[in-house]
Amino acid sequence: MGTIGIPVKLIHEAVGHVITVELKGGASYRGTLYDAEDNFNIAMKDITVTAPDGKQSHLENVYIRGNMLRFIIVPDMLQQAPMFKRIGPNAMKGRGIGSARGRATILRAQARRGRGGSSSSSGAAVSAPNNRAFLTCQRRIE
Repeated sequence: MGTIGIPVKLIHEAVGHVITVELKGGASYRGTLYDAEDNFNIAMKDITVTAPDGKQSHLENVYIRGNMLRFIIVPDMLQQAPMFKRIGPNAMKGRGIGSARGRATILRAQARRGRGGSSSSSGAAVSAPNNRAFLTCQRRIE
């Protein structure tokens, strides 16, 4: 359907770690995450529940629907996860330039061989009126 976003990747990386979840109702759950889905439905075990009034209780297992979550606190060690590594300058090289990649490829090819595509052209790419004026001046000088 679409690409998976960073928050979804992060929650999957947190599986097996102790997390804290606050629900829309104000209750917070702290325990070990053992399953997570892309829609943020989560399953936890060994949970300490803190009610909005401060009362604490213990649960063995809990399944929380994703639309009930207000926020999730994950361990700081997940900052070192591979998905947060900076992309180097050449990492995207050769991957296209977006939705207009077909036209850009044609323009690059025309620039390599000259405007008209024939081998007798001067070899300069013409893509703007300023370049035409430059080429006109260049021809007069030669």
